[in-house]
Amino acid sequence: MSEFSTKGRMHFMVFTESFDVTVMCRFLARVVGHFDRNHLIVDRHSAHHSKTVRAWLADHQDEIELHFLPSYSPDLNPDKLVNADLKRRLPHTHRARNRTGLASETRRLFHLRQRQPHIITSYFKAPHVRYTLDE
Repeated sequence: MSEFSTKGRMHFMVFTESFDVTVMCRFLARVVGHFDRNHLIVDRHSAHHSKTVRAWLADHQDEIELHFLPSYSPDLNPDKLVNADLKRRLPHTHRARNRTGLASETRRLFHLRQRQPHIITSYFKAPHVRYTLDE
């Protein structure tokens, strides 16, 4: 999972378990404080709008806000460009032979991206995610 800004900052969390409300709340707790106010664009995954996540967000409403994409619109999700970047790069550098190795390689690539803000900002220049630049 990742959070990134139009100014090229990126924060991420690699997890190997199934994505659920526990993982979502753990990610939210990690990203709070990275920016003055966090605005996360999320899809309609059940964990994103679960009762547990809504309660967590209510306790942190001055720090973070979720913005839900319309149903069935993955093309509008800027995070999909991060995932595509990861999938494009890993075959060239992939040395992992198991889940732990893949998580390690993912962290390595994302740490590299954190030092390349020009690539992070390029995610927002795709025509279908330009709406995110209206800050």
